[in-house]
Amino acid sequence: MADKNKAQYNAVMLIDDNEIDNLINQKMIEAADMTKNIYTHTGAKSAIEFLKNIEKMEGVAEQVLPEIIFLDIDMPLMDGFQFLDEFDKMGDVTKSKCKIVMLTSSINPQDMNKSKKYNYVKKYINKPLTQDTLSKLSV
Repeated sequence: MADKNKAQYNAVMLIDDNEIDNLINQKMIEAADMTKNIYTHTGAKSAIEFLKNIEKMEGVAEQVLPEIIFLDIDMPLMDGFQFLDEFDKMGDVTKSKCKIVMLTSSINPQDMNKSKKYNYVKKYINKPLTQDTLSKLSV
């Protein structure tokens, strides 16, 4: 029997200031066939604004919000941890629906430990995304 709806997520979001990383990671996600929609942001601020706007849409948020947010740490203007602090102020629907995966080139153990302090951070993975990482991604 063919699996007509293989995609396990309706939407995922990539937040990374490096457009090449975003492109590579987007291609990996597409190849893994794990989602119907990929939202890409090159800044944490625009991603927060995007989520806030979705939250305002009555009855739509549940369908549109990404189930997984891949978040880079080291970004200008607003880094990954500042994003997490802002995310913490979001509504309950957003906080329960969106699971955050830190996707970073940082191998700093302090970053990993710091990310564990946030309830929404479910995983910490090193760039780039691979098919193997995605296939084992259970958040």
